[in-house]
Amino acid sequence: MRFIPMLATAVVLAIPSLAQAATPAAPPGAKNIMLVHDAFTDASGWRVVHDILIHKGYNVAVVQLPHNTLSDDVAVVRDRVSMQLGPVVMVGHGYGGAVITEAGARDKVKALVYVAALQPDVGEGMGQLTASMPAASTSIRSTRDGHLYIDPASFGADYAGDLTPNRTGFMAVSQVPLTSAAFATNVWTAAWHGKPSYGIVATEDRLLNPDLQRWMYKRAGARVTEIKASHAVHISQPEKVAQVIEDAARNVR
Repeated sequence: MRFIPMLATAVVLAIPSLAQAATPAAPPGAKNIMLVHDAFTDASGWRVVHDILIHKGYNVAVVQLPHNTLSDDVAVVRDRVSMQLGPVVMVGHGYGGAVITEAGARDKVKALVYVAALQPDVGEGMGQLTASMPAASTSIRSTRDGHLYIDPASFGADYAGDLTPNRTGFMAVSQVPLTSAAFATNVWTAAWHGKPSYGIVATEDRLLNPDLQRWMYKRAGARVTEIKASHAVHISQPEKVAQVIEDAARNVR
């Protein structure tokens, strides 16, 4: 039985090397990724993208927006930027694209990724852009106190047609309404003018016209990736979305 102490010693000595092997190597380029969610939803939709990126060695911050005013949302994101050590790649989905367009005007932010997102220019409002190329969906409603939401009966088909009904059913009843004031606000800073941007077109998007996405991304000179998916592309195709984010981070010098 003399081999037992020797075996135990070998196991103990192996533990540090196993732990070290489980720790992902630091990726090249920017190490910090900041994920900003859309209107009507919360930050939990980024869960799988977050998990993919952290397992590749990135430091991922997931921002929860209050959805009261655009300036409030921008302030929350800027506060999170100040907490990061080193260059940041900022990612916005849907309405979150307008948020990062303003919040990304910080020296730490080195690239912007728009995921089926609005990418306004200086002086443009989100309502103005969406009216210029209307989406297939007509299911956005307004409450008496000026909050926008998606008709729960149409949420699955219009927001996330490629997700299962049990998931979209929950998303429909757990919506985070956006104030109509936030949606009507013009953007007065467009960070993408001075930073590289990447745009993901969700080709089956019924909430934000794919042609509008293409037009905004082309105007900005963004590097464009098209993915066959609904507006909820970050949930239905997280691996492909994470790859675009990783490409943006790797190209930061």
